Amino acid sequence: MKTKFEEIVDVRSIGSTENPIVMNELLVKANTEQFTPSVEDKDRVLLLIIDMQKDFMENGALGVPNSHGDVERLTKWIYDNMERITTVTVSIDTHNPFQIFHPSWWVGADGKNPDPFTAITKQDLDLGRWKPVLNPIKSREYVEHLEKDGKKVLVIWTYHCLQGTSGHSLENQVANMVYFHSVAKRSIAIRMVKGQDPMSEMYGILKAEYDPKNRINIDFLNKLEEYDKIVIAGEAKSHCVLESVKQILEHYKNKPEVTEKIYILEDAMSNIQGFEDATEKEFEGFKSDYKVNIVKTTEFTLEDA
Repeated sequence: MKTKFEEIVDVRSIGSTENPIVMNELLVKANTEQFTPSVEDKDRVLLLIIDMQKDFMENGALGVPNSHGDVERLTKWIYDNMERITTVTVSIDTHNPFQIFHPSWWVGADGKNPDPFTAITKQDLDLGRWKPVLNPIKSREYVEHLEKDGKKVLVIWTYHCLQGTSGHSLENQVANMVYFHSVAKRSIAIRMVKGQDPMSEMYGILKAEYDPKNRINIDFLNKLEEYDKIVIAGEAKSHCVLESVKQILEHYKNKPEVTEKIYILEDAMSNIQGFEDATEKEFEGFKSDYKVNIVKTTEFTLEDA
């Protein structure tokens, strides 16, 4: 490549509000690279980056420990494999203050909203510990279905990824690399907006945790079959990455020709504290049950795969 890694990514600025690299100048450099256009790729590779937004960086509203290192390793991996990546898709967690997992939705007997990381169960509702400010019937239905369906209990998160705020945006250095690739490979970066339904969490990129209409992004799922390799990274491993992978595997459980071409960059994602053991157990299950490839950015290259 003509452009050095340091001209695309300023490692010292990962997670910062300010981006010292000027996008317009960067994309002029990207246009000088002489890569094969993505439409001509014989081995088609999809890179799926899940929720690598500012609010999930270490100093963000819902910071994931070690996320800065994840960004550095991922951007270096993209740089080293730039010409062999056909398409980059990024998911963008998108919220408003009044959603069922934010403090403003609930109030206790003392009239106060719950603190972040409070778990709200059906028993809490029965005992009157918490009551919803809006939509009491559907709110109760949601909590009941989470427990009935064996999902994680409803957790109140800090206000995060509020639409239009700086925390909602793609992390700057990730954005630099994603858009550099887009121009250099003549490939449109795909943005998947998720999480806007006020009545449900949406960890996975394909469907909400509970939706009476059972909506799912079937168009994206069908597109996965068009690729020879699907590489996944993002935040947080214990929640949005985990559920996204589970949703893909659930859909393709009878098609090993799809599940076996998934590569998870385990050192380009980190857990929310307290969920480490359960998460690692699930990822081990992905490997044994579906032959998913769990790899490190420092050891896995598209040239060798």
